[in-house]
Amino acid sequence: MQFEKVIYKAKIIQERFFFINSSKSEEKLILKGVTGIVLPGEMLAMLGPSGSGKTTLLTALGGRLGAAAAGTLSGTVTYNGRPYSNGMKRNTGFVTQDDILYPHLTVTETLVYTAVLRLPRTMPTPEKAQHAEAVLAQLGLARCRHSVIGGGLLRGVSGGERKRVSIAQEMLINPSLLFLDEPTSGLDSTTAQRIVSTMSELCKDSRTVVMTIHQPSSRLFYMFHKVLLLSEGNPLYFGKGSGAMDYFAGIGFSPSVAMNPADFLLDLANGVSGDGESPELDPADVKQTLVTAYRTHLLRSVESEVEGYDSQAKPGCADRHNPKLFKEWPITWIEQFSVLFRRGIKERKHESFSSLKIAQVLVVAIVSGLLWWQSDASHLQDQVGLFFFYSGFWGFYPLFQAIFTFPQERMMLAKERSSGMYRLSSYFMALTLGDLPMELVLPTIFFTITYWMAGLKPHAGAFLSGLFILLYSVLCSQGLGLAIGAVVMNQKSATILGSVIMLTFLLASGYYVQHVPKFISWIKFLSISQYTFKLLLSSQYSPGDTYPCGPDRTCLVRDFPAIKAVGLDDQAVCVVALGMMLVGYRLVAYVALMRLGVTKK
Repeated sequence: MQFEKVIYKAKIIQERFFFINSSKSEEKLILKGVTGIVLPGEMLAMLGPSGSGKTTLLTALGGRLGAAAAGTLSGTVTYNGRPYSNGMKRNTGFVTQDDILYPHLTVTETLVYTAVLRLPRTMPTPEKAQHAEAVLAQLGLARCRHSVIGGGLLRGVSGGERKRVSIAQEMLINPSLLFLDEPTSGLDSTTAQRIVSTMSELCKDSRTVVMTIHQPSSRLFYMFHKVLLLSEGNPLYFGKGSGAMDYFAGIGFSPSVAMNPADFLLDLANGVSGDGESPELDPADVKQTLVTAYRTHLLRSVESEVEGYDSQAKPGCADRHNPKLFKEWPITWIEQFSVLFRRGIKERKHESFSSLKIAQVLVVAIVSGLLWWQSDASHLQDQVGLFFFYSGFWGFYPLFQAIFTFPQERMMLAKERSSGMYRLSSYFMALTLGDLPMELVLPTIFFTITYWMAGLKPHAGAFLSGLFILLYSVLCSQGLGLAIGAVVMNQKSATILGSVIMLTFLLASGYYVQHVPKFISWIKFLSISQYTFKLLLSSQYSPGDTYPCGPDRTCLVRDFPAIKAVGLDDQAVCVVALGMMLVGYRLVAYVALMRLGVTKK
């Protein structure tokens, strides 16, 4: 891998209202012309203090900045002389600093699902599972293979084991180029030693490993074949790890006492000279001196090495990254959908089918049934109120369940899509269909309990049509929640926006306000609640039905004020309108995911 004069300018946005930038962005120079080369069999460590640009450079080299990055990248990055491509993406491993894993899956399940998705279709599924078991054993995860990953309030494997699971996911594809972002962060020295030693063993098989690391021990430091030291985006050193101390001593910087080379390099990157005999120098002057020294003494030799290396001189290197070998997706669309659907059900069943949610719906259903206990035609206003309650409660509930879907899944989606694991369409379909069981079971139970407790029409046709309408409305509200979550991608902002939209729909549905001014009456044509309320009334009442409106007197149901304001006609229009919303909101969610740069296809 060769990289020449890599410059990255980031746009810093200080304020944001929902998904709209409400202030001018500022541009900040993060990387200031970084050049280097890493050969097969070498491990490069990027050192530097926080904010020096290590992770940005690693992400750029790994092709993970993508269209969503708020900045511009310039310079040249090649792999065996070729630019980054989808084929390279599927043959490159990238381990993020934060372990992005599903908490309810076991270690074995996590690796097997990843293997099925990432390994080529020519390999049978049982063989993929065996390969996952082999990688699991190679990284010392056999002891915890049946333990859940855990996270948050769910206890699972240890931090070191989680990191090794993340590394194992990338090793499944036998990558020739592996990137790791702070793989030893937060780990004890023994665990960190084990992980770096494993990476060193990988290099012996002509693989290339590039990692960022914050403060390695001296034992780890001397494992690195090459070291890149960064300070505020400027390279201060690039070369063999064993030669770093001699280089800085040669330009007048040496430690006053024996110390860890990595600690000394970090001191220099922070502007601390390390020479106890000279007066303390200004950190800015030290950094500038080191930048000038690098450009004077090292830059030309690094550029010569990059320019002089011929990737074709290494037999087999070009063939290993032949784009034709990785032109197609590892598995077919239907196989991707099947795996993602099963994985999604297994992961989200713990949340979707939680006893708390079931108890919440059951309690509200029973209380509602008792409040509307055996109401009859003489209590028409009460029955109308029940149908409006249906449209309101089952408008809000699925909306807020769906709003959190994509914000919670965003990091996992970005990680897996950047590795070329699956199409966005297969993921989208698997996720939305996987949520249907719980989305439909709970409202069915709720409607069944309240319908018969409230004493509504004891006819199968009326009951089934009302249930169908309610489920139809639930799917529309779910689609709206998915769209809001995908567009906003911020849970707090999405919740506020969803509340405003649904409350507006309820107010315009014709129950609270029956004489809406014409200049604002158009809102009802966008209201899920209005169409649902109207269809629920039509499922229970016909235009010719009557109700007792006085002593020995009956009136037409259609003339009842609360019903007359909404009407009992044009049911077909309501069904078509809800159908358009059901499809349209999901299309908005899908396009929003593409717009965010999560995917390129």
